[in-house]
Amino acid sequence: MITKVSLVSFLSFFAIFSAQQKQSDIDEVYVQGKFLNLPVSKINENITIITKAEIEKSPANSIDELLQLNTGLDIRRRGSNGVQSDVSVRGSSFEQVLILVNGVRMNDSQTGHNTLNIPFDLDSVQQIEIIKGPAAQRYGNNAYAGVINIITKPLAEKSVKISAEGGDYKSYDLGANANIGNEKFSNLFQIHSSASDGYRHNTDYKINNFYYQNNLKIKNGALSLQAGFSEKKFGANGFYSSPKATEQYEETQASIVSISGRQTFDKWDFNSNISWRRGQDLYLFNRYKPQIYRNLHLGNNISGDFNTSYHSGFGVTGLGVALRKEILVSNNLGSRERFVSQLFFEHHFSLLNDKLAISPGISYANYSKEGNFFYPGLDAGFTFNENHKIYGNISKVHRVPTFTDLYYTSGTEQGNADLKPESAVSTEVGYQFKTDNFLAKTSFFTRDSDNLIDWAKDTPDAKWTARNIGKVYLQGVEVEIKQNFSGFFKSYSLGYTYLDNQQKDSDTRLSRYNLENLKHQFVATLENKFLKNFTNVLTYRYNERVNLGSYNLIDEKLNYHFNDFAVYVLINNLTNSKYIETSLVPMPGRWFHVGLSYKIKFSN
Repeated sequence: MITKVSLVSFLSFFAIFSAQQKQSDIDEVYVQGKFLNLPVSKINENITIITKAEIEKSPANSIDELLQLNTGLDIRRRGSNGVQSDVSVRGSSFEQVLILVNGVRMNDSQTGHNTLNIPFDLDSVQQIEIIKGPAAQRYGNNAYAGVINIITKPLAEKSVKISAEGGDYKSYDLGANANIGNEKFSNLFQIHSSASDGYRHNTDYKINNFYYQNNLKIKNGALSLQAGFSEKKFGANGFYSSPKATEQYEETQASIVSISGRQTFDKWDFNSNISWRRGQDLYLFNRYKPQIYRNLHLGNNISGDFNTSYHSGFGVTGLGVALRKEILVSNNLGSRERFVSQLFFEHHFSLLNDKLAISPGISYANYSKEGNFFYPGLDAGFTFNENHKIYGNISKVHRVPTFTDLYYTSGTEQGNADLKPESAVSTEVGYQFKTDNFLAKTSFFTRDSDNLIDWAKDTPDAKWTARNIGKVYLQGVEVEIKQNFSGFFKSYSLGYTYLDNQQKDSDTRLSRYNLENLKHQFVATLENKFLKNFTNVLTYRYNERVNLGSYNLIDEKLNYHFNDFAVYVLINNLTNSKYIETSLVPMPGRWFHVGLSYKIKFSN
């Protein structure tokens, strides 16, 4: 068993050893914030950037599989290859994480189970920004424990990329990605389809995605449109009700359309966005006997955002307003709606020759039925030199219950219309060391929650009931190390997160989500490059969950690239480990995939 002490000692030793190796370059990456685009070095939060190069080489077949290779993120899957997953950040529930696509909210008011219904595959993703820690002062509700922004970008070229993959359990993956345009006006088109017979009874799936995005450059700014559609149909053996419910079935759809613009005038930057997200969720308790129990939920979110920032001798000031209408029609939850209006304010001070950065901020939200909420926060950091930096932050957050929390009812579950919004005060202090080719950071964080919402019951035979389970205090430590080389050993990364979750003032005996977090999480990645065109990426994960024990996972991907042609062999769960991530659903064993892609470029 890997203990906290042994892991931290191992990481510290590895850091000292690695810092002495030959250096190469780690490029500075910019973060697309709500008010400002800042380099990572200027961000005083715990942030991780997954780049396009890392995505292409990683042993992941879907966005959720990619996210689980990052420490501090707990992806609780109920199936394979992106079928259905819940995202947790540092022991949070899946409702406490905000998912964005190019800055547009993917969370809906029905349930966070459908948040990762993203209308494109990994081939279109340019970058993923992960904030591990609350950001409600900038984003409002759901940015309770973290924010994940998935970014796509049309390229200024004319090209078509075709990809295909086949694997165990009659799985296949087909996709086409096209970029058409130039520096002035660029367009991205993608179509993607995947399917499998399933790794056990009633775990078959079929997923289809369609996505379009454009970018039009105008004087001192740009306009952009995105539109996408995702459809998933899958057998849900034991996914929700009970492990005995082997014939469950689900179909989900997610549509997104948004128009955004940005403009710069002297010292002013303006950003605006109008978006519509539609979600549809059909659930059958028995796919062969739909008359037994059937749910159909139709949700629409219509949003408008406007924010501006002003650069002055006192720093940068950001102001924003957001309006959102949430509408749900359901045979189970009824007809529900709420209107949300939000105001945002943030100021970035830069003092002592740009060494000290202080960013106070606050947002205000009015929910038409739940009332008013304030989300204050403060980030601060001090950069000693180009290598050493310390940072800290503190913030207050709330989360309003979803309509499922409030009104859902079934033979095994009961919502609670009297639920109170949950709240928390979160803190973090951290240190970062960075050279040209080496990055190491460590942090200590806490989250003191009140009126925490969970589905709980007192006896195994009772119904799961939505409850405010009381006070929960979480504290944790995180360590991350990353280094690049120029030879056979191309790069490695190490990450470790320790969580201590303590429930107070509650007599609840069984909890479904909040108290099933990972206690120890260790992630290691090793990349090798050889014979000029070959790369090999090996990942190892150790997870120890509070109530479900521990397990080890190894994933392997061998890549061959020659000009615009690529072939790979991917093996998930190389050692064929048996493990469970949530709801007592057994996860797949060893799974082989073989894929190829070819990119065709056209001259102008």
